[in-house]
Amino acid sequence: MKTSAVIFAAAALLNGADAFFRMPCAGPLILERSDPIVNAGAVSAHLHNVVGANAFNFTMTYKDAITATCSTCKAKADKSNYWIPDLFVKAKNGSFHNVNNGGATIYYLQRRDNPNEELIPFPEGFRMVAGNPMIRSLATGAQKNGASFACLGANKPETPMIPNYKCPSGLRAQMVMPSCWDGVNLDSPDHKSHVAYPSLIDNGKCPPTHPKRFITLFYEFLYDIASWDSEWNGDQHPFVLANGDPTGYSFHADFINGWDTPTLKRAINECNAESGVIEECKVLDLFSDKEINDCIVPPSVKEQTTGWLDRLPGCNAIQPGPGNAVQGVNCGATTIIGPKTTYSTDVSAKGWKYVGCASDDLGARTLPVRYAKKDMTVPMCIDYCVSQGYTYAGLEYTEECYCGNSIDQSRLGAQKCTMPCGGDSSQYCGGSQKLSIYQKNGAAAIKPNVPATKPSAKGPGATAAPASGRPSSRRMRQRI
Repeated sequence: MKTSAVIFAAAALLNGADAFFRMPCAGPLILERSDPIVNAGAVSAHLHNVVGANAFNFTMTYKDAITATCSTCKAKADKSNYWIPDLFVKAKNGSFHNVNNGGATIYYLQRRDNPNEELIPFPEGFRMVAGNPMIRSLATGAQKNGASFACLGANKPETPMIPNYKCPSGLRAQMVMPSCWDGVNLDSPDHKSHVAYPSLIDNGKCPPTHPKRFITLFYEFLYDIASWDSEWNGDQHPFVLANGDPTGYSFHADFINGWDTPTLKRAINECNAESGVIEECKVLDLFSDKEINDCIVPPSVKEQTTGWLDRLPGCNAIQPGPGNAVQGVNCGATTIIGPKTTYSTDVSAKGWKYVGCASDDLGARTLPVRYAKKDMTVPMCIDYCVSQGYTYAGLEYTEECYCGNSIDQSRLGAQKCTMPCGGDSSQYCGGSQKLSIYQKNGAAAIKPNVPATKPSAKGPGATAAPASGRPSSRRMRQRI
């Protein structure tokens, strides 16, 4: 009996050492030159891909963070933000285009040097940075960090730089964040010195200068680089980080804590499933997939950050190294923080008004009549709907226009009607299965909340059946 008890105890310790939970995060909360850690209160030097809670701003405290009302990440108790430099392709014609991001996964790894080492939650106000945006060669010594890239579908090992071979299933940009803390400072002048890596980066002993041990954060951001295979120059990849780095050695990551401390402490101690599936962590209440996909922060810096660009946002010339890069200045890039972007167009002169963003369904359209032109604008869509005798107009996916005389109220309240119109990039024409809805003044009221239906295939007189929803196409690739 004693032997069995010892074996059981050892197994429990092993399971605890290997435990983790994996938090899926939807695509960007915001793409913007903002960084409340390194460039607090100012426009930052380069573009960041941010996930997490919607209290993200140019200046943030813990009290600000916990005012968030939604998050692109699953755990409701986590109002933190996580961000990295965005990724671009430099096309053969010299222009730049953002690479589509398939979301992120944030791992919380319960790794410790010995079974008795306590893992503590991040304190209120804690923040940290890992990596160096200026380096262009392999980080060594004090600069060594947890950055890596995984080329999915290539059957190759992970690398510290962007690999020069194609990745059929995407490129995963990864960062292990420091997990050792000095136990005193919530931040430091360089935003790094108050934390340190353990001896093995993602595991091992903490140095005596940083004796406190956090749960280990591991970031994965997935990019669809396979869509740009035609832009390769022989065996040289065409990709560049937003800070002007084509090597990838300068990949870096930031974290601002927004966790409810008691909840994170319970998750550290109780979420021990070997699967890492967050739904098995009963301590955490979770947002739905729809909720995390609908959460956004409108940008406040007025500049184009997606689509085709003549140059990278900010003053970021491509600098391949191997010496450290020098930050560009005075290139004409805006340094102004303005009001948050509104995703509607004033059409009051036409006797119309903006109603809001509505969800759409391929099997049961919100508005029934479709019209499409590559140079679509909001006025063009309204004019078409007027010519056909309709009182509602909806714009979707940059170039599509839909018309009707009523709209189901349950479809309204969506977010991410943020795609620029094909004919005028200053206007917004919905999103993917999202409609920017406009209404003629004095038009009939919006329909009450009733389920969308479509005719049954059984023939005349058959009872209509509820429209079936299309499953999400998002697939989070998982490392562990």
